[in-house]
Amino acid sequence: MTAAPVSLADLTTTAVGGPAARYIKAGTEAEIIDTVQAADEAGEPLLIVGGGSNLLVSDDGFDGTVVHIASEGYRVRSQDTMAGAMVEVQAGHNWDDFVRTAILHAWSGLESLSGIPGLTGATPVQNVGAYGAEVSQTLASIRTWDRERNAVRTFANADLQFAYRDSMLKRTTVDGSPRYVVLTVQFQLGLSRMSLPIQYAELARRLEVEPGERAKALQTRKAVLELRASKGMVLDPDDHDTFSTGSFFTNPVVDQSTADRLPAEAPRFPAKDSGTKLSAAWLIDQAGFPKGYGLGNGRASLSTKHTLAVTNRGNAKARDLLELARAVRDGTEAKFGIRLAPEPLLIGCSLDR
Repeated sequence: MTAAPVSLADLTTTAVGGPAARYIKAGTEAEIIDTVQAADEAGEPLLIVGGGSNLLVSDDGFDGTVVHIASEGYRVRSQDTMAGAMVEVQAGHNWDDFVRTAILHAWSGLESLSGIPGLTGATPVQNVGAYGAEVSQTLASIRTWDRERNAVRTFANADLQFAYRDSMLKRTTVDGSPRYVVLTVQFQLGLSRMSLPIQYAELARRLEVEPGERAKALQTRKAVLELRASKGMVLDPDDHDTFSTGSFFTNPVVDQSTADRLPAEAPRFPAKDSGTKLSAAWLIDQAGFPKGYGLGNGRASLSTKHTLAVTNRGNAKARDLLELARAVRDGTEAKFGIRLAPEPLLIGCSLDR
């Protein structure tokens, strides 16, 4: 376990954010628990940081303890032809590295989630998803440190109340400070070198299969990585389009009357529970914010590859990204009457002035 003064800009994919008052890198489960307990006993504010891909941190930094989750590794709890592979992964294990490992072991189910930045422990918080797949489809359970009960607590999939880019874990997190600190995540994965049925039309076209059909998992991963890279959604230190939190806004879910007010060409999809899911990228573009849109200072702009990403062009501050995101949100609402919600956690800052 190490402690050193750091800037949160060095821990986030946006490369913005001020200093941490206290920084601890915790490399084991015991270190995570001990550090969180110590901060709580001292009454210090607590921020949990993993890969930093879903955080936008204030230029003022964080006046408390920042715990950088760095536990790594996985173990196979069981494996058989009926139940598949039950694999437990440490919270600090790189997510995409585990996806690649799963495919190479013929553990099926994660291939469409390739290329998503960040760590495994963060995936259930946001119920991360892409190309028609969500982590909730394969997650069996998680182990957490419950800060209120001061004890380790395990949750099954159903306990986590998953929804679109949401979970009980996210709803019990305040300003980046969670009640439940994820320690390990257990997945139940099929034994196959084929993917799960391909649900997303764009991915199906790339794989030359019909929606609902399967493809080889390794080929699916390759196609997903290519699609994500074409949209600036695979981290690349030489490409400022990737200096972002990925999609800054979630796709809004609206009632039928709201959907009916939109132009006929507006993309829309049935939401899982109820309502209609719209394309935030289409709404943003049609509201007058095309790819590469900026406010004139050159420090921040929408990605030149995808309108959903608010990017740091090299010397931006958090306030620059917020100003741009605020303009996009307000302009889209003025055009369509739909208020977009941010996907990343905003730490010490807000889209509302």
